[in-house]
Amino acid sequence: MERRSGSTKLAPAGFVVEHAEIDTDCVFLDVRATALSATCPCCGTSSLRTQSRYQRQAADLPIAGRRVFLRVTVRRFWCDAVLCRRRIFAERFGADILAPLSRRTGRLETIVHHLGLALGGRPAAAFADRLMMPVSNDTLLRVVRRRTEQPRDELAIIGIDDFAFRRGQRYGTIVCDLERRRPVVALPHETCYRSASLPHLKCYPRSHI
Repeated sequence: MERRSGSTKLAPAGFVVEHAEIDTDCVFLDVRATALSATCPCCGTSSLRTQSRYQRQAADLPIAGRRVFLRVTVRRFWCDAVLCRRRIFAERFGADILAPLSRRTGRLETIVHHLGLALGGRPAAAFADRLMMPVSNDTLLRVVRRRTEQPRDELAIIGIDDFAFRRGQRYGTIVCDLERRRPVVALPHETCYRSASLPHLKCYPRSHI
């Protein structure tokens, strides 16, 4: 079943749906950015001159028990800055919307991240599959590692716990900022037998466990 739509409610912020294709198990949405211009990632110059277009696909949040894939039309722009080393660049949408080279939208990646933190690898992968968001346990752990950022502020109260990269085979240690309720770092178990050996704790001598 194919439908044409101009709605922005199904697409992430900054996109408009041009066409929708509904299959038995999947929904494909052809979307494009609503912005007229794009900013060069090298020099920051805004450009209106389109050079070409290409299409990339990214998974999004499910709808009515169906997996959703966005077929995003990405524009390439000319950079008009004389001294810029990049003459042509592709428009970017922000890491919270759709990061470069990412196969998932930012809002889907956030759900995957929370599932990985709450349930671990295999249990989170099984639960995500039930939610029509299939993802491997290795991908879940990669997302958790990638999104654990070192906080800029001083760590006062932290929590340390073990978790399984692969149950029964490989374990690791996760350090969390209990005040802000966010992870700080996930480390392989062999590098942190003692809490004093954690390099992140040496940077925060006033922190309490």
